[in-house]
Amino acid sequence: MRHFDIHRPDEAIRSSLIDKIDNLTKPKGSLGRLEELALQIGMAQQTLSPTLRNPCNILFAADHGIEREGVTVSPREVTWQQLGHFARGGAGINFLCEQNGFRLVLVDAGVDYDIPDGHGIIDMKMGRGTGNFLHGPAMTMEEWDECISRGARVVDMVHADGCNVVSFGEMGSGNTSPSSMWMHLLTGISLRECVGAGAGLDSPGIRHKLDVLSRSLANYSGSDDLEEKLAWFGGYELAMAVGGMLRAAALGMIIIVDGFIMTACMAAASRFYPEVLDYAVFGHQGDESGHRLMLEAIGARPVLNLGLRLGEGSGAVCAYPILLSAVNMINNMDSFAKVAVTKYF
Repeated sequence: MRHFDIHRPDEAIRSSLIDKIDNLTKPKGSLGRLEELALQIGMAQQTLSPTLRNPCNILFAADHGIEREGVTVSPREVTWQQLGHFARGGAGINFLCEQNGFRLVLVDAGVDYDIPDGHGIIDMKMGRGTGNFLHGPAMTMEEWDECISRGARVVDMVHADGCNVVSFGEMGSGNTSPSSMWMHLLTGISLRECVGAGAGLDSPGIRHKLDVLSRSLANYSGSDDLEEKLAWFGGYELAMAVGGMLRAAALGMIIIVDGFIMTACMAAASRFYPEVLDYAVFGHQGDESGHRLMLEAIGARPVLNLGLRLGEGSGAVCAYPILLSAVNMINNMDSFAKVAVTKYF
């Protein structure tokens, strides 16, 4: 994997940020999570006056060989069909991005379809879907490394356009299967607790999915190296998201983490560079089985809990107004030192 120069925020500014937040015209701590977010964002940006500029939601799309084993109710063609839908507008992530001022950046990471030019979709295609990890590696180590670099390259693009806050989304039929495998590998939580309904499996479908993933794990013939395991059971879009998250942190950007799949990506990123978590805000706790357990395992506290399980970055974009409120609080509220209000705490 390429090297990322990620630093923990300098602690020297922390006391000044806390003092500024505590002396806004309110009882100390009365704006709760907004105060915590303002502190985190101020620390990440190393300023007493943090800003959020030109937010982007980068959506990586790819197909998965394990989908051939009947682990999802969504047929493979849904991936490219939805990617085209996103490009035209009218999908869930489209209205949320429009509502919250996000630029939606679409990336073909490895869709099993030849996307024609002229649709505004960035071509980062690694292949027409990964290998079937029931029988062998989903991708080679060379492909893993290239995915990491390509994901980072997309973040460089949006950062060059003035973006300093980014969320990541995904589209790929069957991609909760590699995410469940990653969750198990990264947290040690039993595979049974990591496997859920995905796009809508019923109870027999979930049992079949668990059986396929259990057999896949038993068939693994690689080394004990974590990167090799993540590549073996991964997805092109997941690996690109990991690269994107790491590059965003290296650039000092705020990262809003979406649901189950993107939390698995952040968990992976943080195993290689724990400092990435200083830049990560977890947007929501999704409805996919295992998401709460994974959040707890990495010590993350989500902003929202709305029962979402759409993916696409939808929960992260929904959480953005809360981050914006935190920034507006620290920048726009008066302090007791400036107004004729007696401190009342």
